[in-house]
Amino acid sequence: MDKRTFIKTLGLGMASLPISSGGRVVGNHHLPVIHPPVISRGDTVGIITPSSALVDDEGYAIAENNIKILGLRLQWGKHVGKKYGYLAGKDEERLADLHGMFSNPEIKAIVCLRGGSGAARLLDKLDYGLIARNSKIFLGYSDITAFHQAIFTQTGLVTFHGAVANSRWTPMVVNQFEQLFFSGKPPVYAAAQNRIRTLTPGTADGKLLGGNLTVLTGMAGSRYYPDFNNSILFLEDIGEEPYRIDRMFSQLALSGALQKIKGFVFGRCSDCEAKNPGNSLTLEQILDDYIKPLGIPAYQGALIGHMDEQFILPVGAKVRMDASQGTITVLEHIFST
Repeated sequence: MDKRTFIKTLGLGMASLPISSGGRVVGNHHLPVIHPPVISRGDTVGIITPSSALVDDEGYAIAENNIKILGLRLQWGKHVGKKYGYLAGKDEERLADLHGMFSNPEIKAIVCLRGGSGAARLLDKLDYGLIARNSKIFLGYSDITAFHQAIFTQTGLVTFHGAVANSRWTPMVVNQFEQLFFSGKPPVYAAAQNRIRTLTPGTADGKLLGGNLTVLTGMAGSRYYPDFNNSILFLEDIGEEPYRIDRMFSQLALSGALQKIKGFVFGRCSDCEAKNPGNSLTLEQILDDYIKPLGIPAYQGALIGHMDEQFILPVGAKVRMDASQGTITVLEHIFST
């Protein structure tokens, strides 16, 4: 997953955001929260590749099996399977699939096939009015973080950070999918106590924002970067050495984000070990240096990240975190009635 490649191409304009084609004024304002409807067995789920293409064909069969187990029907995006360098097709092809799934009334939920790179290239081209008028479940993680932040800041729609379609969905993931999207009842998100490291004990309430650290910091300064005031920030990453993690936390601090948050949750940083441990900080030291001085409830070890066993989290929903217990609890109804 070459996240640094796409950051170099980010190029987000800093001009004021125009009116969307749907006539909705968008921008990083406090928009009313939009809750998607739940789905039912037998409904059709759209699968798209809005970032990178699969590296092999095995992921298609995995995705089909995941959807079949849930008793749902699957519809592939028209351009799934296309390749343009490391991207899953040219921008207009990936954009067409995303818009097509939101506009199609037969599609009740959208699941990204994988992350990778390239989501940020589409943010200035998305029709946010179309998305706001056709609210539905949107699920993915890693590079999909860019869509979660942009859709929430520009429409207010709650989206979901969690397993992509070609992930190997564990029983926990399947159970969370069913509980959330069929019953509309969020679980209490809790990891085993022996996995939790409490940085600062306590509880905090706020809107849940975050995702992949590299992708999120790459959006800093853009109109899609969230307002972190009164938020709970959750983060994860993969393939980043500690010195790069340190640099990205510096960016979060310099952007003012860390000074605004009410609570902090870190998941897993997979394959993030230093090549020269004797000349490096540890991830724990970096978290302590940046997060402990804030004096806010914070913990490390949530089931969030590049792993099979991971939470499905509602981005933009109001939650309560407990840093001593290592839990996240949703405090509001996150689906429309």
